[in-house]
Amino acid sequence: MPKLDFLGITVLGDYILSEGPDAIIENLLRIGATAVACNPTVTAPGDEATGSFQPPIDAGSSPRVFDRPLFGKHSLWVRGGVSYHPRQELYADSAYEARKPNDLTDEHGAVIGEFIRKAVDAGLKVYFQVGAVQPSGLRDEDKPRLPDGSIPHNRMANTGSLASEAVRSFNRAYVKDLLTEYPEVHGFRPDWPEYPCYTLGEVFQDFGQHVAAWAPKNGFDFESIRAEVGEFYDLLLGRSPDRKLTNADFERTFSRETASEGIREWLRLKSALSVDILKHWRDIIAEASGGKGVLSANAFMTPYTVATGFDFAGAAAVCEAVSPKFYTMHWSLMVKFWADPILEANPQLDESTVVDCLVRMMDIGDGETGKTVADYGYPAPDEPHPIPDEPQLRKLEQVAREVGDAAKVTPLVHGYGPLDDFRRRLKLVSQHKSVAGVWINRYGYLSDDKLEAIRRVAAGE
Repeated sequence: MPKLDFLGITVLGDYILSEGPDAIIENLLRIGATAVACNPTVTAPGDEATGSFQPPIDAGSSPRVFDRPLFGKHSLWVRGGVSYHPRQELYADSAYEARKPNDLTDEHGAVIGEFIRKAVDAGLKVYFQVGAVQPSGLRDEDKPRLPDGSIPHNRMANTGSLASEAVRSFNRAYVKDLLTEYPEVHGFRPDWPEYPCYTLGEVFQDFGQHVAAWAPKNGFDFESIRAEVGEFYDLLLGRSPDRKLTNADFERTFSRETASEGIREWLRLKSALSVDILKHWRDIIAEASGGKGVLSANAFMTPYTVATGFDFAGAAAVCEAVSPKFYTMHWSLMVKFWADPILEANPQLDESTVVDCLVRMMDIGDGETGKTVADYGYPAPDEPHPIPDEPQLRKLEQVAREVGDAAKVTPLVHGYGPLDDFRRRLKLVSQHKSVAGVWINRYGYLSDDKLEAIRRVAAGE
């Protein structure tokens, strides 16, 4: 088995405070890591009124717990604060203000800078992992919209419109602020430079005011696309006054091969927006770093990228590396998240037909697959992720074809799940001939046994 030349681990600020910089860096070096991604945030135990729940609850669906205790617990409420005192003057031209320092900033903020300096001194490349379009306090006017102008219900990813100039202005100030504070940082890993598609409503983003202004300037007939996609969405949700879906209709309607020209144009519009936001990130990093900073983008895996808009070929022309997410626990969940509203709105449809169509479209099964929504969902911490090897390899090979030699492919494997299944998924990805290295998300799911498994894989044992 070949040795990994590149191994990155995502270690968010909460664990840096919980375990301490020295202990984490020692673990990273022991397993053969060459890079680490962190965030400019410090946390402490909190409560429901003052914080957020960790691990993330993923729209109420997630049974996840951490493998490693965080502040002594495997799941808990935490409150956070920015790790430094932002330079407010940099945000003068932005509709968004800088993140507000609080008591955690003053008490613990210096730990993040200490971790970064020690990691660099130890030979690790340090990246910041931040939202591609997630300014602090995201306003409703900058959130993506459905064709009818509403915000999708129960979004799993609270991202902004890729076309929002207010969000882009914040990004420019934020990157400059971060690199002024932490000049040792090697690069950025923006998350979700696309339209996340966990839920069915999220698939049908973005028809807000920002895209309405951006689209015609870039060769798209926005109103025509909006009208046709709106009719499609209404049909799926049983709101079409002229027709109801049949089983055969559903098979045809939800297929890329038989999609109408308007639907295909909508997908091209999202791809153009995704590439454009990556160019924005490339430019602001170059501006703030003097051309030294690296852009490495996280993204959904194929074929979900048809719906999210992420274009691996387009991204490869902009980024040094791209990281398709092997978040296999989400792939199973998304069958449920898409099928439930369709079946509820169309009781005349056969459940097995809908489920089978979605599984084939998402390319997550081989041979005998589940036939009911109950067969899919979020795996428990001790359950293997129900995605066979072959679909994962097909997806990775598709990414490799699209990227070619234009950028490095560094897949992002999720640490959640039982040891044997994690080892299976890590070995599957890391041994592929097209892979230049691997990222693992995230440290909190990596027990000591998993760290040893990583060490063995990275060393080629």
